[in-house]
Amino acid sequence: MGNLSKRSTVYFDPVIHQALRMKAASSNTSLSELVDEAVRLLMKEDQEDISEIAQRIAEPEVSYEAMLAELKKDGKI
Repeated sequence: MGNLSKRSTVYFDPVIHQALRMKAASSNTSLSELVDEAVRLLMKEDQEDISEIAQRIAEPEVSYEAMLAELKKDGKI
């Protein structure tokens, strides 16, 4: 974490803040490192979602009405 150079103020619900402090202490890390890791994981998930959407962009669109009709035809509703 020593190479991070930007600083921000983040507000947490008091109970969440206490849980984060406990997690940081039990894992011998800082609260900042926990938040940094969580944000990076969230951004990685976003990147994966964007990639998945790009791969599926050519799939045909199915309307809700058509989906309901298909489910009814198959006896599922």
